[in-house]
Amino acid sequence: MTQNTAAAIASYPFLLNGQWISEGQPSEVHSPFDQSVVGQVFHGDRSHVELAIRAALEAFAITRKLASYQREQILSRISTSIAARREDFARTIALEAGKPIKTARLEVARAVYTFKVAAEESTRIAGEYLPLDTLEAAAGRWGLVRRFPIGPIFAITPFNFPLNLVAHKLAPAIAAGCPIILKPAPQTPITALKLAEVIHESGWPAGALAVMPLSNEDAALLVADERIKLLTFTGSSVGWDLKNKAGKKRVLLELGGNAGVIVHSDADLQFAADRCALGGFSYAGQSCISVQRIFVEKSVYPTFTSLLVEGVRRLKTGNPLSETTDVGPLIRESDAKRAEQWIEDAVSQGAKLLCGGIRHGAVLEPTVLTNTRAQMLVNCREIFAPVVTVEPYDDFHEALRQVNASPFGLQAGILTRDAQLIFTAFNELEVGGLIAGDVPTFRIDHMPYGGIKDSGLGREGLRYAIEEMTEPKLLVMNL
Repeated sequence: MTQNTAAAIASYPFLLNGQWISEGQPSEVHSPFDQSVVGQVFHGDRSHVELAIRAALEAFAITRKLASYQREQILSRISTSIAARREDFARTIALEAGKPIKTARLEVARAVYTFKVAAEESTRIAGEYLPLDTLEAAAGRWGLVRRFPIGPIFAITPFNFPLNLVAHKLAPAIAAGCPIILKPAPQTPITALKLAEVIHESGWPAGALAVMPLSNEDAALLVADERIKLLTFTGSSVGWDLKNKAGKKRVLLELGGNAGVIVHSDADLQFAADRCALGGFSYAGQSCISVQRIFVEKSVYPTFTSLLVEGVRRLKTGNPLSETTDVGPLIRESDAKRAEQWIEDAVSQGAKLLCGGIRHGAVLEPTVLTNTRAQMLVNCREIFAPVVTVEPYDDFHEALRQVNASPFGLQAGILTRDAQLIFTAFNELEVGGLIAGDVPTFRIDHMPYGGIKDSGLGREGLRYAIEEMTEPKLLVMNL
């Protein structure tokens, strides 16, 4: 990394085949809070894409043969190095992503954990012994199943977790022995480039990692290239278009949601309200599993709603570098304007604004709406902003139907002490994960994570991603 002393702007080259490249005209990265310049980055082009693919293919001959202990050592060094630079990473996330600094620190801690677990998982990629002598003709035969790395991977990551969602692509790839090329989000590339520096210094072979800001047109070359064996993408519904262009390669997609949570009458209402406030407004609602739709049993709806609004009004908005800020800016002012318009549309159609709804540039005050309908944009689409809706229900099964009345199916939450209701919800809700006793925003990084319907395809979470990045191969012995 270099410093442009004349303009006092840090410059960040990209990593390609073990080299730091500063070619072409750099572009500035701006803070979403005040539009100040955070730094400038350089972009790869189609020639760099070709070099990255060739380097990955050459590196695969090395990475596929790395012993488990070698991959474990590399991943452990990465985890330790992130921890040593935790405040620098947190400040970078706060500056370029607009994430409140105290929330950014939590993301860094999760990334430390993600690489730590990946190190552990790299030493326990399991195989299987199969008895095959179940017919007389197969007497004396037995099988051995072993998993092998799939080959070069192309990853595309979003802005909202610029460190830990990058970690969820890179860590399992390293654990599996796969070279990987990463296109970080254009709004937040600096965090990924700093992580690339850590990985490069930790002993991962040159050529086995490329981290390059790219145009969508140049990235499309990697999506379509048959030498790339897996595409992993976290982002919007554009992922389905990428899948159609990916040819025969394996594709993993995490495409968001409009997460619902059910609050039953036997729940601890203060706890439920506090968790919904945290789950709906942390990082200004810019998480794929942010609480967006809350369904509350009618008998406790007034009490819960009062507690929720009270908690939301306590949240402080402002500068993400302030230690007291709970809700910072959206990544772009245009996103704040879109969310503001959706709120106004809902109110014009009869929704009631309980708090918030006021925009200050890219900062939108935490907003709670009620008297909404399923067809309103604030309910049927992913708002990706600090906005929740809260509605009463009479019948538990109707609440389940309301949660399912969505094109998405990533995660849902249910707050109740009734185990039968929990298992009923587990059986009937159309989601990739159900969080009982908490909001759908809960995630710990080794659990299987992913959705159904428009929420995506495949699963992340270290062991589950490693399985996606490897192929089982059978050896049959005839002795």
